Amino acid sequence: IELLTKLGYKVTITKHEESGRGFISKGFLDDAKEKANFNVNLFKELITKETPLVGIEPSAILTFRDEYLRLADDKTAAKNISENTFTVEEFIKQEFEKNSITSQSFTTENKTLKIHGHCQQKSLSGTEPTFKMLSIPKNYKVTIINSGCCGMAGSFGYEKEHYNLSMQVGEDTLFPKIRNTENTTIIAAAGTSCRHQIKDGTNRISKHPITILREALLQK
Repeated sequence: IELLTKLGYKVTITKHEESGRGFISKGFLDDAKEKANFNVNLFKELITKETPLVGIEPSAILTFRDEYLRLADDKTAAKNISENTFTVEEFIKQEFEKNSITSQSFTTENKTLKIHGHCQQKSLSGTEPTFKMLSIPKNYKVTIINSGCCGMAGSFGYEKEHYNLSMQVGEDTLFPKIRNTENTTIIAAAGTSCRHQIKDGTNRISKHPITILREALLQK
């Protein structure tokens, strides 16, 4: 909110229900449908091309764009919301490409960043918007880690019976690559569960991409 406000955008927070992603991941589709119908009814008069819905947690915001199309009873409203729903990385990338946001607003410090993509983000949005957004500061050297799932997979890795498997998945690709980075390299990860897993598996602190861009803003 602070970053977008300082960049000149009017941000409104609407009191809404959770996305229902947790219910979907566990198969409680009736509960997820209830959340979807509530949120679609709430947002259908608020979300337009000029007033998009923007979120920071990939699995939550992308539920509005994907699963709501099938879960919600009001298909027309769900479609309109879906078409105007963006991750914050997508939104800022689009605004940068329209020259509404420029590199002049950000630091010229030299920094190295590596991105770990959230699984659902990679499936429905891709990591390119994150790459483009974090490349807005002129001297940020950004690369995408060629990795699979961190192993957390939503709540999967939090469950005692899945812990060992969860860590094995992380060790397959992601953890070794993070351990091999310099301590000065900033690790970007949009998913909350990804950041927890990276901390537990490598003892490295990763940051949400929007936090990194906020820290790069010249106007503090």
